[in-house]
Amino acid sequence: MLQTITSYVAIGDSFSEGLMDHDPNQEDRYVGWADRLAGKLVDSPVGSPELTYANLAIRGRLLDRIIDEQVPKALALKPDLVSFCAGGNDCLRPMADIDDLANQFERAVVAFREAGIEVLMCNGFDTEISSPLIRAVRPRVGVYNAHLWSIAQRHGCHMIDVWGLRQLYADDMWADDRIHLSPRGHDLVADQALATLESGHSLPVTGFSMPARPTRPIRDAVSEESKWAREHFAPWVGRRLRGQSSGDKLDAKLPELTRVRNPE
Repeated sequence: MLQTITSYVAIGDSFSEGLMDHDPNQEDRYVGWADRLAGKLVDSPVGSPELTYANLAIRGRLLDRIIDEQVPKALALKPDLVSFCAGGNDCLRPMADIDDLANQFERAVVAFREAGIEVLMCNGFDTEISSPLIRAVRPRVGVYNAHLWSIAQRHGCHMIDVWGLRQLYADDMWADDRIHLSPRGHDLVADQALATLESGHSLPVTGFSMPARPTRPIRDAVSEESKWAREHFAPWVGRRLRGQSSGDKLDAKLPELTRVRNPE
């Protein structure tokens, strides 16, 4: 049974850093689902009004760097709960060894569980209705997700099921780059995470069909896909070819456990 959460640390990549969920009070900072979850835990029966929170996630990080850089820091902070969401950037790479990624992920989970830390995991997004370039990773994400569910089961972890959260795939849940969530999307994931922690169950969802999307004339669709590829996909490819990451030279936005002060 989940004990009261008085301290929470988020580790991972841009998903947990909160990209595209801009902080209205601080320039060049993002909020994101993990920050939103921390705020919700303050008023939750499984959380605490005295909750402290740190966020070590940095955009662009691959799993091995998250394990090498963030896992030891999270262990040193000795929180009650760690959210460990990672591997998505690796799955985007065609030559990724998905089985090896799962092995690396599980070793980190074992370290947290042996330290008595609850682990909140997250499976990967379903890219079925994404751009064809992103849709191509769906089989790799599916295999990785199967491993993650097995890891969660073996070690008594909590799983945020974003693959099956069908309302998350409405247009307004996503930012313009179609890779990161909008503020509404981040808030929905936070609600899914909170439901998982409070009851062990996901938010109610019916069926597997995706939300309906408006049809587009072929000319508009081609134009929009070309614009997306030019503005968002090409820069990503350019960074990969140069061996760069969007998170190079960035530090964690909240590296120490800090009292959560919910503005609401």
